[in-house]
Amino acid sequence: MKIKKGRSLQAEISGIAYGGKGLARINGLAVFVDQAVPGDLVLIRITRKRKKHAEARVLELLKASSDRIDPPCVYSGFCGGCKWQFLDYAIQLAYKRQHVRESLEHIGQIKDLPVHPTIPSPLTYEYRNKMEFTCTDRRWLTPAEMQKPEIKQNFGIGLHVPGTFFKVFDTKRCLLQPDLGNQLLDEVRQYAISSGLPAYGLRSHQGFWRFLMLRHSVAQDRWMVNIVTAADNPPVLQALADRLTRKYTRVNAVVLNVTARKAGITTGEFERTLAGASTLTDTIGDFSFEISANSFFQTNTAGAAKLYATVQRYAQLTGTETVVDLYSGTGTIPILLSEAARTVIGLEMAPSAVADAQRNCRINGIQNCRFVAGDIRDTLPSLAQRTEVLIIDPPRAGMHKDVVKQVLVLSPERIVYVSCNPTTLARDLNLLSEAYQVLEVQPVDLFPHTYHIESVARLTRIKT
Repeated sequence: MKIKKGRSLQAEISGIAYGGKGLARINGLAVFVDQAVPGDLVLIRITRKRKKHAEARVLELLKASSDRIDPPCVYSGFCGGCKWQFLDYAIQLAYKRQHVRESLEHIGQIKDLPVHPTIPSPLTYEYRNKMEFTCTDRRWLTPAEMQKPEIKQNFGIGLHVPGTFFKVFDTKRCLLQPDLGNQLLDEVRQYAISSGLPAYGLRSHQGFWRFLMLRHSVAQDRWMVNIVTAADNPPVLQALADRLTRKYTRVNAVVLNVTARKAGITTGEFERTLAGASTLTDTIGDFSFEISANSFFQTNTAGAAKLYATVQRYAQLTGTETVVDLYSGTGTIPILLSEAARTVIGLEMAPSAVADAQRNCRINGIQNCRFVAGDIRDTLPSLAQRTEVLIIDPPRAGMHKDVVKQVLVLSPERIVYVSCNPTTLARDLNLLSEAYQVLEVQPVDLFPHTYHIESVARLTRIKT
């Protein structure tokens, strides 16, 4: 049977690809099937055909894999937040390890490397300390809502259908955040509807209510509510802030971000505090970190502690080393390594992140860390110190090729590479392989029920 777009056919899922899609082989062609896992027998429809592969969606599950479980969330199957809820968690961990190993072998050309079993997240639900919900003037109706003609496509606030920017369904409860977060979500929803002000149209770019960001301090069990609007309206917004802090005693920060830009990002053109504090404080290990509305902090606090403990172990610090951390963000890794190093230098592009890092050092009484703002391609060559240990924790895109060259010139004795993307991890390790041997890789799961995985690689300089 010829495979072409729109055709329906039966397929047996034999593997799973990075990105979370099931893999079937039909007439020698790789077909990637969304919401399918190895062991499934499915009726599929081809949605895209390319020369070397095709993509498909499931029309009917004919025989379920033994790895499937009943997902607890009513939105499973069409929410982009956690697409693997129907997989047993132990199976998720095994597939994540497999994805890391396959990327290293096929992209990095690194064979027989120890890739350890994935360290699980301490929590598999209610683990997220940050959630972002999008407002829409025309919400996408869930299959259950379509059966109720009285439900209209009006104001909604929630999560996106995967792969879309404009399909937002009205999320009543997300299992990835603590339940108070769901209460706050509904409180803001009801207030916004009663305000008479319209939600922002994701296509028209008209309207008032844009986003709701909720942050949770695990250590203190306190919440920040960050409201993002297209314009300021002090009477309406202040009344909402007062209502939240009066009704929910664990809300100790209500912040407003205002942006008229069309880009769908929560960072405002200006920000002001509506009630309480302007930051939250959370802890990892023995250290405290102030978190502002738009600063970076790992979204799984307990999982991050596991990740950074692996970084500390792989760094093998004795107290005499100068450590350089590339892409140092708000200073989490430098601060956690500070007690075991002589000096830690963080290089970071964003001046606001450097300011956060410096503030976090002051909070923790850290005096042996310093931070340099600027493009790493410019700041790394200017380092005069001999560097014994280099930490690399880049964004998903990995290192720029010029940074790779500068790392080879810097020639530290040891490198610890922290990655959120197995494919760019493998690419960068391959580029470093002329001078460094990869000794081991430890996957760490910070994102249960998704295909995303963090990995920590330990490298040592090859002696010549």
